[in-house]
Amino acid sequence: MKIIVGGAGSVGRSIIGYLSRGNNDIVVVDTDAERLSEIAREFDVQPVTGSISHPNIQEKINAEKADILIAATDNDEVNMVACEVGYSLFNIPKKIARIDSEEFLSPVWNTLYNEKSLPIDLVISPNADIAEAILRIVDFPGSQEVFPLADEQLYLISFRCPESCQLFNFNISEIYDNFKDIKFLILQILRDGQNFYPKPDESVRYGDEIYLMAAKNDLYDLLHAFGIDQKINERIVIFGGNSIAHNIAKTFDDNDNILSCKIITNDAKEAQNLAISLDKADVIQGEMMSDIILKDAGIDIADVTIAVTTQDKDNLLASLLAKHNNVGSTISLVNSRAYDNLIDNIGDNIIVDRSSVTISKILQDIRKANLHNAYSLGRGFGEIWEVKISEENPLIGKKVSELALPERCRIAVLLRGDEIYWSPNAEAIAAGDVFIMFVTPAGIKKMEQLLSY
Repeated sequence: MKIIVGGAGSVGRSIIGYLSRGNNDIVVVDTDAERLSEIAREFDVQPVTGSISHPNIQEKINAEKADILIAATDNDEVNMVACEVGYSLFNIPKKIARIDSEEFLSPVWNTLYNEKSLPIDLVISPNADIAEAILRIVDFPGSQEVFPLADEQLYLISFRCPESCQLFNFNISEIYDNFKDIKFLILQILRDGQNFYPKPDESVRYGDEIYLMAAKNDLYDLLHAFGIDQKINERIVIFGGNSIAHNIAKTFDDNDNILSCKIITNDAKEAQNLAISLDKADVIQGEMMSDIILKDAGIDIADVTIAVTTQDKDNLLASLLAKHNNVGSTISLVNSRAYDNLIDNIGDNIIVDRSSVTISKILQDIRKANLHNAYSLGRGFGEIWEVKISEENPLIGKKVSELALPERCRIAVLLRGDEIYWSPNAEAIAAGDVFIMFVTPAGIKKMEQLLSY
């Protein structure tokens, strides 16, 4: 698949990093030659200097042969024009545009994005998506990742088993037996960097990262059973004054459970804009690592800190300082693995991976399968696909157990109307069924062939 990515900034890099794992021919276009050189050294891509919105640049890179154009520069207008050029002059089948401005994202202008106006097939807003992902984690204290599925009928949540876990002496089958009144599934366990589906005789170990699926209301009881402290997050400190911080704080403005929200930024202009647009949050302009600034922000009584600056190192150091000040929960936005050693030294710091969040929003458009929803898990060890079976699907009538699924891939749950089948192997597939399935990177191509029609 030939994919053109416009923009080699943090958003473009996160997309490129994920797509480069597959068998894709990737062309990266940016006006910054230095950023392109960095990208080319790290990934197997074709770097091209120029503006993705210019027709001569798209002609130069043979855009007419591209399957997908992803315009991800930090300029909304450039991204929109790039999609227009890609459609009108080069007939690119799929156009995806990054748009961050609230004015362009307003529901009032939804009709703007179509073939007659602006030919954009999918609008992504990475900073808003990251804010949403972080807010879901805050809603589930102790969680690492939270994914709503099937119109929020189910949630997939990941968490790391603490020393206080009550289930260390139980194997998986015994855990299910102890919670017969609750329907749930332990989908994957991540241990020592390796993920696997746990067999019935497998036991849970300290430090395991568990991916568990259940109805939202049941998750709190299950987390408690695994020893996860369900303390309500009431006092928040945010490091960074960008749009991610704004989106998070804006949501907290309307949350009566939040007693205080403090934002620290060293940028005077960001501080001024935040102070004007936010009602309840206190904005502190100054050096994030300063003891005086941290004291003013109330770091010593904070329940959770959220570090969302553009620099990984600053985010991780801010979380490290928060841990030293006995903050119970710290969240860091990370763009790359360059600081792995520092990540490992911050204990239970929650990592939000920009690439996983960003790519999740475009998976259903870049996969050759009729996906209703999709997420990238962890740092890409697998994907969750949500597939709705149409009336024309040739799989109708077959039993789930008869499907030739790739190795280590599995259909986790089948939803049919109001019914949820947690062990769907014996079920015959019917139109309207919704599959929630786990797909490994190695199984993506075969799964696409199975589900495409």
